[in-house]
Amino acid sequence: MKILIIDDSALARRVLKNILLEAGYEVIEAEDGITGIEKYFLEKPDAVFLDLTMEGLKGIEVLKKIRQMDKNSIIIVATADIQTATREEVIKEGARGFVNKPFSPEKVLEALKVIKGG
Repeated sequence: MKILIIDDSALARRVLKNILLEAGYEVIEAEDGITGIEKYFLEKPDAVFLDLTMEGLKGIEVLKKIRQMDKNSIIIVATADIQTATREEVIKEGARGFVNKPFSPEKVLEALKVIKGG
């Protein structure tokens, strides 16, 4: 399965990528929201890990744009700090899960169970 990581932090992308590669996933990376949206439509990933706090296009805007164009997209918000109000907003916009930074392999892989319908 193919996973897209959209995060402006090279460290966060590397840590998440290593967890996913070790679990046998194919990984694509985007360092900002615009690139992430482009890669989503070119690569058609099975799921997206999306950071909310990025320079330029914010994660919530990326979430809205991907969901507008693909209602079946599976987007998991990956962030260091998620307030209740933010969590409610991203769920309303169609996020399917959350993973807090720093990433733990268990939490990342648990979040991906939504792809398999679990």
